[in-house]
Amino acid sequence: MTEGPGFDTDAFRHVMGRYATGVAVVTCVQGGMDHAMTANSFTSVSLDPPLVLVCVEQDSRFHDAITTVPRWAVSVLAEGQRGRARWFATRGRPLVGQFDATPSRRSAVSGALLLDDALATLECRTVAVHPAGDHDIVLGEVLALDLGSPDAEPLLYFGSEFRTLGGVPDKAR
Repeated sequence: MTEGPGFDTDAFRHVMGRYATGVAVVTCVQGGMDHAMTANSFTSVSLDPPLVLVCVEQDSRFHDAITTVPRWAVSVLAEGQRGRARWFATRGRPLVGQFDATPSRRSAVSGALLLDDALATLECRTVAVHPAGDHDIVLGEVLALDLGSPDAEPLLYFGSEFRTLGGVPDKAR
């Protein structure tokens, strides 16, 4: 067992990779430009009021966007959306046209894009941003939500790979 401040970030990343999570795409609009980020650090916080959080790396361009706008959206991905998860996790992808191959619709509540065929969607208003190491925790109050595709299965992330509920790595799909 590795203990104390002597363990390295790779060891921490590998240990945290043993925790399975869902996968979501978080979106917002800043200065008329759509921004998006794939996240597995998204979770519910409270039922009353309905609150969620997403952790955003401070040196990402998405950080600058989401921390300067009042509203944002989350599309929880289904197992068939791994290509979208990979695309919106790609650093340096062009902002212009980044949604061209992704069926989506603009929300009247947040103004952000919601991905079609998502397992579920939520639209949020930022209520707080908390610094946390090299990330910020963006806390949002849920303003609107939709169950989306209730019969779809979730896209999962475990061991640095996309997976399905059956546990099979999703590399070949």
